Order: sequence, then structure tokens, then C-alpha cells
Amino acid sequence: SPETAIFTKGKTLFGLDKSKRALLDAKSAVICEGQLDLIACFMAGVKNIVAPQGTAFTADHARILKRYVDEVVLCFDADNAGQNAAVRAMDVVLPAGLAIRVVTIPAPHDPDSFIKEFGAEAFQERIKKAQGFFDYYLDRLCKTNDLTTDRGRVAVVQAMSQAVHKTNSPILLDSYAQATAIRIGVDQNAVRTEFKKGVRAATRVQDSDERVTVSSPLEPPPTEEWWLLRLLLETDDFTTWIAENLDLNWITHRIVREILKARLQAHGNGNWPGVACWLTGANNPEWQRLVTQVLTDPNPIVKPEETLKGTPTTKGTVDQIREKFVKQQLAALHQRAHNPELPIQDRIAALAQIKELSLGSSRFSAFAKTEQAKV
Repeated sequence: SPETAIFTKGKTLFGLDKSKRALLDAKSAVICEGQLDLIACFMAGVKNIVAPQGTAFTADHARILKRYVDEVVLCFDADNAGQNAAVRAMDVVLPAGLAIRVVTIPAPHDPDSFIKEFGAEAFQERIKKAQGFFDYYLDRLCKTNDLTTDRGRVAVVQAMSQAVHKTNSPILLDSYAQATAIRIGVDQNAVRTEFKKGVRAATRVQDSDERVTVSSPLEPPPTEEWWLLRLLLETDDFTTWIAENLDLNWITHRIVREILKARLQAHGNGNWPGVACWLTGANNPEWQRLVTQVLTDPNPIVKPEETLKGTPTTKGTVDQIREKFVKQQLAALHQRAHNPELPIQDRIAALAQIKELSLGSSRFSAFAKTEQAKV
């Protein structure tokens, strides 16, 4: 719903009214991304849990939680967007005086789907074994940078230095300088020196009145959208099927949606020149950056027919994208249908939309199974 004078999303935590006692008892708050994830976690026995109301985790959210807990445990989706959100949360959690740990959910799951597949006990165990934030961040940096190159090692050191110095803790600076050196296989004293440079550089930036404009990095798409885009760019085999079964409204990443729209239009018009020629003619820096990242992904596409149409154990990419969209729509409609402040006609209309969406989702799943049988 829209923000009003008495409802500000950045200051509202879903579930807080039900989880206050559990937060106080545990002295720790688990934070997930969405309302349905929270409900699934609560039903799985994780009661000390809250979620932002359709927005990023904010400094106001952190200050509210500080009244109840000393620590937050971030439990975001396994895709790039979710993991990047976990990294960004550091900037609002640390100033509030809260410790941070991070739960890693294996791709392609979110908390809801993980609990459904592996059960409540497995999820609770992951919460207990959540890593400290800087251990998690070091792992992520080492996985996303090539440690066999000088450039990759320098990137890890610089990112860790910038993150750890925000704690203003000499002890943490020294301990994570050692940990970083061990992980990337270089001399510890050299990394300590680089960490100290990072602190001095940050101080100079804070003291300077000069403003430097730096282009912000491109936000990675969700995993399913990344693979769908890559599949459409690398092969024509499934373009017709995708054009017939994909609604671009389901795509959440703006640039992915723009590229897919252009790609499918070119296919429909019969004038797809190939990705290289098309990208050169597009003359769009954002498209060029994302397409380059997608096409240089070293991970192979395995069994693209399964990627699209699913197997008995794995949902297809298009099916996953649609279900994620429907899940978000249903959450919004449920909230509207149970809002006592709305006129009864609006609440009945929301219930009708919920029924229509649920039936549509069932039909789509049945269609996907039929297509899978054909494969």
C-alpha cells in the first residue's frame, strides 16, 4: 500500500507485534526479505523473526530492533540481489550497535522453499550455524573474485579493508587482515599495511569537501532472470516457446526486462542479427554491461530444456519467475483483503483477484508438467 503520514515502510517491521517476546528472549532477530518467508519461518519454529515492509532494511529498522536485541541474523534469498542486500545491510546495522551474522540458503532457494524441501529442523540448524558477517563477506569476496590473479587478490583486500574499518575496531582490523591474508595466500604484514592505507584513505574522504561522482555498479538480476537472459542470448532453440509463455511483467529487473523485450521483438519480426551485431547497434551502456557479464559467465548451461520446462525435481526457469511474481502479488492482495479500513467492496475484489491468481497459477503448473512430458 502507499505510504501515509501514519504508515512509513522504512519504519515498519512486519511481524514485530507477534515476535517481540521471542526477540527479547533470544536477544537476536532473524531478518528475512518478505512476508511469506517470515510466515514460513514462524511456522517452522523460528519465532524471533521480522521482515521489512516491501523495502530495503533501513537505519530506522535497525534502531527499532536495538530496543529488543543485541544481534541481527540476516536471512535473505540466495540470488545475487538477496546476497547484495545482505552486504548493504551492514551500513545500517553497524551504526546501531548491533552484531551481525548471515544465514546462507543454497541456491535457488529462499527461506520458504528451503523449509518446504528440507524441513523445519534443517532450517533451524542453518540459523544456529549462521556465520559472522565478516567471515561471510570474506567467503563471498573469495568466490566472486579470481584469486589466481593480482587484480582479484587486490579487490578482496580493498573490499575487506573498507568493510572492516567501519567497525572502528583495531582488534577486528588486525584479525581480519590476518584472515584475509591466509585466504588469498599472501604475507600478513602486506595485508595489514593495505588495511591501514584503507583507513587513512577513508579518513581523507570524510575530511574532504570535494565531491567525486562514481558510477554505481549494476545491480545483478535474480538468478532465474539471469539464466533466462543468458539462454535467450546464447541460443534460438527456445525463443518461440519463451515468447509464447513469458509475461514480461513477471521480470523484476528493469534492464533484464528491457533486453528481453527487445530480443523477443527482434525474434518476432524475424530480424535478429545475432547478439554481437544487435548489442553494437543497441548503443545502450547498461545493456552492454549486463549482456557482457551474462555471456562471460563461466558456468555452463546444462540441459536447457530442463532449465525452461522443469523436471520432476526442479522447477523450470519460466515457472520459477512466474511463481515468484504471483507470490508477491498474492502477498499484497492478502494484505488488502484483510485491511479493515478498506471498503467491503474493495476487500471482496481483492479476494476475487486472489482466487483468480491462484487458479491461474495451478493452470500454469499443469501446463508446465505437460510440456515436461513432451520433453
